[in-house]
Amino acid sequence: MNEKQIKKTPLHDWHLKHGANMAVFGGYEMPLWYPSGAKREHLAVLSGAGMFDTSHMAVIMVEGSGALALLHACFTKNLDACMGKDKTPLVPGRCAYGAFLDDLGHVRDDSIVSQVAPEMYMIVVNAGMGEEIAGYLKDRAGGLDVEIHDLTDGVGKMDIQGPMSARILAKILREPEAVFDRMVYFSFRGFFDDDSPLADAVRLSDGTPVMLSRTGYTGEFGFEIFMNPDHIERVWKMALEAGKDSGLTVCGLAARDSLRTGAVLPLSHQDIGPWPFINNPWSFALPFNDDRTGFTKKFTGDEALRNIEKPEYTYPFAGFDLRKVSPGDSTVVTDSGGSRIGAVLTCVTDMAIGRVEGKICSAASPDRPDGFNPKGLSCGFVRVTKKLSGGDTVELKDDRRTIKVVIVDDIRPDRTARRAIKNML
Repeated sequence: MNEKQIKKTPLHDWHLKHGANMAVFGGYEMPLWYPSGAKREHLAVLSGAGMFDTSHMAVIMVEGSGALALLHACFTKNLDACMGKDKTPLVPGRCAYGAFLDDLGHVRDDSIVSQVAPEMYMIVVNAGMGEEIAGYLKDRAGGLDVEIHDLTDGVGKMDIQGPMSARILAKILREPEAVFDRMVYFSFRGFFDDDSPLADAVRLSDGTPVMLSRTGYTGEFGFEIFMNPDHIERVWKMALEAGKDSGLTVCGLAARDSLRTGAVLPLSHQDIGPWPFINNPWSFALPFNDDRTGFTKKFTGDEALRNIEKPEYTYPFAGFDLRKVSPGDSTVVTDSGGSRIGAVLTCVTDMAIGRVEGKICSAASPDRPDGFNPKGLSCGFVRVTKKLSGGDTVELKDDRRTIKVVIVDDIRPDRTARRAIKNML
């Protein structure tokens, strides 16, 4: 990609003026970290709040009487049975996580789908994927009554994540009590189109309409905020002013990566990609029937997932110190007998965790020992040909070092994403 092809978000100049270390990600020049450093940014999301520029993410709108049928056929999540223990249908104001697969069951991209109205859905996909996923949906639309609009670079987006995020937003929302009332995890209020009647549902104190979603990519309590891109620099500055006494810290992609890994969230095209989307920590995105012998609906790639001859498995792991390896072709996973069994997908350091008598503890854990000051643990995901269990030990080897890690069911404990909003205000 040459320099002319590299895109910039509306906050690009702000990042440069504030000393951000920049790099290209998903076709956009984005901040990796600021002068405060990635560790401080990571810890801020657990103790106060962190703010991320996420305008590089792509938004697709799918509208019409055939919108649900199209998503039913193309999206892994069963939107007719995805909410709560009773598996009720998705409704306006709620969101669902899933993936778009190809006929081999391989991941094109993962996504959050939000139902804006009975025949209107918003799809958020990864940077640079708007055109591809919109094209894929158009190819599959057939004779359905549906309109598909790729809004890439047409929506401004920023995330505020951390235990203080609702208190900070309350200072810049016009009617915070009404907006936050019974706002559950994976729900949203408002809309980002200034001309839409839905825009009146959530306005900032200066009248700016936003869509406020209780979602995010850190595992911690927080929000994603969508708006017209013309507004985002002003809103960014408003939030910074509102959060100056609450520990609000601007954060780059490095902290975003370490936070999402500790929260066992995948990076598309790295932890999920051109291999079958099954036997991984994110199986909740598949519409399994009750006994997990099949699926409750047909979707692109379902037959391939049901007929895998040589299964592979993706597992989270945690190390014993902050040392890590570099994922790549020369980095391998070996079992306790020294046999090569797979590859390392992600390996980062979650700076907020450490081991206490063998148990992983977080800097935000309510039962952490007095004086607990974690130095961080390596963590990430491996893809292996051998079925493993929590507690199994494997070794990760690259050109520099070998580290011993343990297969785990979860990584950073005591995450806050699902906490009741009334307890966070």
